[in-house]
Amino acid sequence: MSSGKFIQSKTALITLIAACLVVIISLGIRQTLGLFYQDFSIDLGISITQFGFAIGLQLFLWGLFGPWFGIITDKYGGNVAVFIGFLFYLLGCYLLYAGYNKGFYFTISVGILIGIGLGSTAISIPVAIVAKHFPLSNRTIATGIVTSAGSFGYFLSPLLTRYSLIELGWETTVLIFIYLLIIGLVTAFFITTPKIPVGSTPSENNQTAMEAIKEAFSSKSYNYLTLGFFVCGWHIALVATHIPTYVNDRGLPDWCAATILALIGLFNMVGTITSGYLSTKYSKKNILSAIYLLRGVSIIYFIFLPPSVFNAMVFGITFGFLWLATVPPTNGIVSHIFGTKYIGLLYGFVFLSHQVGSFLGAYLGGVFYDKYGSFDYAWYVSIALSIFAGLIHLPIKEKAIERPQLT
Repeated sequence: MSSGKFIQSKTALITLIAACLVVIISLGIRQTLGLFYQDFSIDLGISITQFGFAIGLQLFLWGLFGPWFGIITDKYGGNVAVFIGFLFYLLGCYLLYAGYNKGFYFTISVGILIGIGLGSTAISIPVAIVAKHFPLSNRTIATGIVTSAGSFGYFLSPLLTRYSLIELGWETTVLIFIYLLIIGLVTAFFITTPKIPVGSTPSENNQTAMEAIKEAFSSKSYNYLTLGFFVCGWHIALVATHIPTYVNDRGLPDWCAATILALIGLFNMVGTITSGYLSTKYSKKNILSAIYLLRGVSIIYFIFLPPSVFNAMVFGITFGFLWLATVPPTNGIVSHIFGTKYIGLLYGFVFLSHQVGSFLGAYLGGVFYDKYGSFDYAWYVSIALSIFAGLIHLPIKEKAIERPQLT
């Protein structure tokens, strides 16, 4: 088929749509967990440090299981990986709903089981599967569409969840999540992983998984990219987990937190599509540097200016535009340098770094708050990390690795 067509097969289209629905459900639910804290605190006796630890552990396991689900994807197909992930996700929500939700049970359900489930259902695996269906010329646009779909979940879910929490209570809200996850289980069957990725080379197709891992970690560019993605995880987890408490402490209305999260989702739909398009035209590493530095500017604006609804909305819009805008160029660099055969595995390791940052952002945010009574030090670390990430991407070499050609 002509390489000029964006959708080159019916299978690619169905997989793209299914992957979008998967991340809408998975990330939509995940984005709202911070809104449950007050209910969990009152009904379950969960402190903010306990909550931060559970969320942090969830985010870490999300990343830790990413490479394993990447192996399953590359060997058995993305539908298998996503289905297994939704089973874990569903079990975690069911235990939370069924009453196994206090003390260590809370950590098991919210931290461990949901964390494992996110490893295959949220961003990294769906993006990696879709990347295999598209050539280099428009791959970042396709992955941007999937990421943008997750942003739609980010936008819609906080608003609906806040309404449900007020009108129905947190138990019924979790039950609704369970029904959505069942839909996700069914959707997994519509995801197809091509045996030969579009745009792959003969030398790439004969490479083993261990050879791919060794090749990647021997590349300075891959390691720089991995370090930079750590910062992305810190930023996202800190904001998603603790922004409800932060805005309440600043004296802003109760609805402000849900609105910030909704704005983040809404404007990230624009941001990820824009990032994916720009990544086909300009240097991906420069785009990433700009995103991280601009995140720092957004945080500085939010925490140093007087608290107001207007400034909170500006933060939601600006940080939202940058929220997951890192994903298309990051995934694009990995696939451009190493090809797409083991993109699920290699991007999984990069995403693991992201989730280590997420664990620390969620957990240490709670620790700082309990110890000092504010999130100030967590924000200061975030600004410093923005500068670090803005610089660490600059030495990356965006050049496909040269492998010996078979004769």
